[in-house]
Amino acid sequence: MSWKTNCYNALNSAKLFQDSGHRSRFKELIDCYGNYPFFSRGLCKCMYLSAWDEEHFCILLGMLTTMSLDQETNTAEMRIQGDVLASRQNDEEYYIYQLSISFLDNQPFHLDNNANIGPETMYIIQCALQAAEIIDTVSDQTESVPVSSANL
Repeated sequence: MSWKTNCYNALNSAKLFQDSGHRSRFKELIDCYGNYPFFSRGLCKCMYLSAWDEEHFCILLGMLTTMSLDQETNTAEMRIQGDVLASRQNDEEYYIYQLSISFLDNQPFHLDNNANIGPETMYIIQCALQAAEIIDTVSDQTESVPVSSANL
């Protein structure tokens, strides 16, 4: 099996997809963009997070479409856009973008002690961090997936 299939199956087995929409949006992203040179484990984690709802899915889909049309080979521009989007947030949405940035940078995610985050957003962050751990452990002997493509 391919790395993408193993990843999807591992997340599905861990019951980390919230509903059929989350599952199908993630599968669509990984199937469509999993073979591009900018694909990485960090981007895969962002795919899981953005597939949570239609709004974030559309934002990431737009970015990935542009990256593929521009023949990008890494996620450096996506990382810059993440900073821009995060800076425009005045609520807990800021932390969702910060989580995505940490995934792209292959860095641990840390919440500020004074972060005012509601239970729903905290649940999303916790699930995304669980999914990230699984994505980091998925392997396949025939395919190597870079951890991060931001600086390739």
